Amino acid sequence: MMTVSKQQKEKMPATQMTMRYGHPEGHTDVCFDDSGSCIVTCGSDGDVRIWKDLDDDDPKSINVGERAYSCALKKGKLVTSVSNNTVQIHTFPNGTPDGILTRFTTNANHVVFNKDGSKIAAGSGDFMVKVVDVMDSSQQKTFRGHDAPVLSVSLDPNDIFLASSSCDGSVKVWQISDQTCTISWPLLQKCNDVINAKSICRLAWQPKTGKLLAIPVGNTIKLYKRETWKNEVDLSDNFITLPLNVVTWSPCEKYLAAGSINGCIVVWNVETKDCMERVKHEKGYTICGLAWHPTSRQIAYTDAEGNLGLLENVCDKDGIKSSSKVSGMGNKDYNDLFDGDDDNDNADNSNFLNENLEFQLTPKGKTNYEDDEDDLMLAAGYSKHRNHILEDDDSSVEVASIEKGSYHEKDEEKDEQTHAMPLMTSQRPFYDGPRPSLPQKPFQSGSTPQHLSHRFMVWNSVGIIRCYNDDQDSAIDVEFHDTSIHHATHLSNTLNYTIADLSHEAILLACESTTELASKLHCLHFSSWDSSKEWTVDMPPNEDIEAICLGQGWAASATSALLLRIFSIGGVQKEVFSLPGPVVSMAGHGEQLLIVFHRGTGFDGDQCLGIQLLELGKRKRQVLHGDPLPLTKKSYLAWVGFSAEGTPCYVDSEGIVRILNRRLGNTWTPICNTKEHCKGKSDHYWVVGIHENPQQLRCIPCKGSRFPPTLPRPAVAILSFQLPYCQIATEKGQMEEQFWRSFIFHNHLDYLSENGYEYEESTKNQAIKEQQELLMKMFALSCKLDREFRCVELAELMTQNAVNLAIKYASRSRRLILAQRLSELAVEKATELAATLKEEEEDFRNKLNTSSTTEWSQPMVVNHKVEENNAKDSEEDDEIEEKTDLHKNKQNPFCKNGNSADGPAIKSVTSSSQGRVNPFKVSASSKEPAISVNSTSSNILDNMKKLSKKSTVPNRTANKEKSLVLKPLIPKPKSKQVLATNFFQTCTSQTEKIEEKENPENSLSESPALSAQNIENERPKTGFQMWLEENRSLILADHPSFSEESDIIKEGINRFRILSDEERKEWAKKAKGGTTNEVEINETETKKRKQPSNDHTKEKEEEKTKENVNLSKKRKSLAVSTNQKLSAFAFKKD
Repeated sequence: MMTVSKQQKEKMPATQMTMRYGHPEGHTDVCFDDSGSCIVTCGSDGDVRIWKDLDDDDPKSINVGERAYSCALKKGKLVTSVSNNTVQIHTFPNGTPDGILTRFTTNANHVVFNKDGSKIAAGSGDFMVKVVDVMDSSQQKTFRGHDAPVLSVSLDPNDIFLASSSCDGSVKVWQISDQTCTISWPLLQKCNDVINAKSICRLAWQPKTGKLLAIPVGNTIKLYKRETWKNEVDLSDNFITLPLNVVTWSPCEKYLAAGSINGCIVVWNVETKDCMERVKHEKGYTICGLAWHPTSRQIAYTDAEGNLGLLENVCDKDGIKSSSKVSGMGNKDYNDLFDGDDDNDNADNSNFLNENLEFQLTPKGKTNYEDDEDDLMLAAGYSKHRNHILEDDDSSVEVASIEKGSYHEKDEEKDEQTHAMPLMTSQRPFYDGPRPSLPQKPFQSGSTPQHLSHRFMVWNSVGIIRCYNDDQDSAIDVEFHDTSIHHATHLSNTLNYTIADLSHEAILLACESTTELASKLHCLHFSSWDSSKEWTVDMPPNEDIEAICLGQGWAASATSALLLRIFSIGGVQKEVFSLPGPVVSMAGHGEQLLIVFHRGTGFDGDQCLGIQLLELGKRKRQVLHGDPLPLTKKSYLAWVGFSAEGTPCYVDSEGIVRILNRRLGNTWTPICNTKEHCKGKSDHYWVVGIHENPQQLRCIPCKGSRFPPTLPRPAVAILSFQLPYCQIATEKGQMEEQFWRSFIFHNHLDYLSENGYEYEESTKNQAIKEQQELLMKMFALSCKLDREFRCVELAELMTQNAVNLAIKYASRSRRLILAQRLSELAVEKATELAATLKEEEEDFRNKLNTSSTTEWSQPMVVNHKVEENNAKDSEEDDEIEEKTDLHKNKQNPFCKNGNSADGPAIKSVTSSSQGRVNPFKVSASSKEPAISVNSTSSNILDNMKKLSKKSTVPNRTANKEKSLVLKPLIPKPKSKQVLATNFFQTCTSQTEKIEEKENPENSLSESPALSAQNIENERPKTGFQMWLEENRSLILADHPSFSEESDIIKEGINRFRILSDEERKEWAKKAKGGTTNEVEINETETKKRKQPSNDHTKEKEEEKTKENVNLSKKRKSLAVSTNQKLSAFAFKKD
């Protein structure tokens, strides 16, 4: 019994008060005033707050700048180091500015007073330390010698020495009088900036005598003796597992407290080297500020998340009640519980403890204390004694004695555990498991924090909205990247709008509710065609808008009532539905609405977020149903939105950019890590937009911050994407990353196609070509490495054409087994492709039959076949290019000869019982079908004429390509099916191959004759066309990259316009005079070619005369290139 009471008498554990919010996330400093009547803190919001006690819910706040790094208080003078590179002084507690003491070229990281408050010392990121006289700031001394930013400084109470620590790894002691370095110790780990330092190394002299200098080095405190500069003592403890960050002395110089980067606070008795207190931060955050109360046993501390905490009864042996107002717990209410205890000596206190301890070992004593336990609040002084006594009730002691066999052993162990464990306010057993994270507050993507006086309300692909909140004026500026959408706008902000969004149609603003006004949603619909371009909606009472977004024709707002309200862009209220949790952010694009919300409580710094994706078009549906949103560990959401092409994306606080992979079950794929592009750990990239084609991440680099200032105007940087694949330095890893990145970034084309949007077909073809080239390169690399199984795996990702090329490559590489495997794979692919296309064809025909008459089907099929042949031609060109790259061979690797692909094409298009029929042969008994076919083709010609009426000559080919993208979308072309048929027919008898070769030759020999005759009868050549034929070679020589006819024609038009009027007239005369010669040449050429029978020739001439008469009446004559293509279409369709 006596053992327990003596230990209780010797040491009472410190009381850890519940922490409270002080400042936003970031470095936070703390100090007491001279009397200890209040606590002073400063933080990343640029405010200095004065707390009467820890329960002060309305602390006085003094704004000293954008960000405050350190503060010191002495004799009514408050000194702060601020982000504008100055050290300022204010009066205390009024907070009146009293001037600037000194300036640096970068931020001052630490500032301290000397003992009498006449001087301050400050260390800066520009490697310099200054000592400045407070009354006369012109009296300054500068200390140069550090090779990196200064971490902390400390002035000797005798004003002889100055100590400083730096990122260069050294701790120096300076002679103040002559500004020389007395001694330097290489104690710390080197780094390039304060933000990268493992410890900020807040060193401290003994406050009265200055005999010892305490320096936190790793997990220990090194004490150096004055004058001799020898390391006298090292203080450490097993409770400390990570480096110590800050130290502070007690006013009596007997105790030394230190805080670590993982939230441990340890107090030593310097004389005995005993560890007196061990306290663990509630959430394990870094302790960055530590201050000892000037008169009582209290320690105030702050963490890197902006929280403020307080320890009471630190090293309190005698149970002396804290006399400071800071405790603020009303100790007077508990004095009556311990009568006669205030003025008794230690013996009386000992007897009191022994009596209560013996009393509580009886059941009766336990019952008596249970009645009072609910009313007992933990505070400083005697309430702490009582709670400690109540811990060791009779049941715990008896059970322990039974299990251990010795009451004294258990009592000693329990005392050690109590001594070592961090203590909570309720004195319950310490919980060391996962701790809940603070939920992320709602934010608008592309905005900066609301507490800034000048901030971005939104920065997106449309424009920028800035907000200015000054004492004199409060305004909003709207700027558009493309001024053709709308001119810049200046708006007054009398309602204090805090949230904004911007689109091509409108500006959307929202404000919070006040005691008098409701939360409002304000829309400026500048694209409206009527005169009323604004509307406002008031939210119901007790409902605040927390997030807003704009889409195409709609606006949305999420409120604190967990409701999402959708409005039309003109102000009509539409759907309202409940959210699964508090909203975090929203984004809109076209018909898509993306919502991020809290789906639960996160633990250990993680956020538990969910995401919904809705489509608000005519076919309303939900794509993502509140799925978990993947985030990097201990990170939060920093940006969410859509790419310029409409794919959902988001960025977390660790700089990981993720995009929705629609082709993989709507999963999220990381595509970029912005941290890899940052030079320092404190640097960040502020994302403003994402583009998939071209692949660009548009963001603003922020030096030492997470967001940019409004002025000067930030410059936008462009980062490249890179998927986190393994072994990216190798050739194989690079090609794999490029292939899958191309695959992911072209998924939006499939989405656009499925939802009826127009897109450039050439973009998709180029992407497929790029992917197939990468697959072939990986295939060739795997062949060189004898990885044949891997080759087959790569071939499974290839198209039919690429597989045929791979078969050729394997055969030439003498890998017969591989070639056989690939042949089997090609057969499977062809079968699957044919079946798929057949199903699509049937589905499409069924839709046409149900929605329209049968007369509709024929033109649609003709258009479909036009697309088919165009796609087949482009694929053949791609195959030739691939073959040239890989084998330096100009032959087509996918077929036996150059024309064999046309044979199956004719066979698949024409359905006749007579086998292959010449498409230009017209018999006497089949005139009507021939006329119907010609009428169909004339419809195509009419369509082409209407599309190109208002366009110039070079735009005709572009218009023809765009006309192929019809709504509703036409099924995919059957070029792959034709190739599959070709693949099977190559395996048949030799006689069929001979027939396939003969018919295309005849047809090809006849088609130029038809095209030549069409040219004769339709239109003579213009002067520009004759000039272009002569100068084509020059254009191609100057621009070898031109591969399309449209590019050559555009360049030709530009050059032809430069010619003088006389030269152009000459070319026009040449064109008029040259038509007769061309006709004669064309006639002689046709006679030289192989002619059909006389009957057929006469019938063709009669038919062509009829066609020419009709064509001359109905439409204008077309260019040579257009007629050639149309003749090819007629050949392939008929």
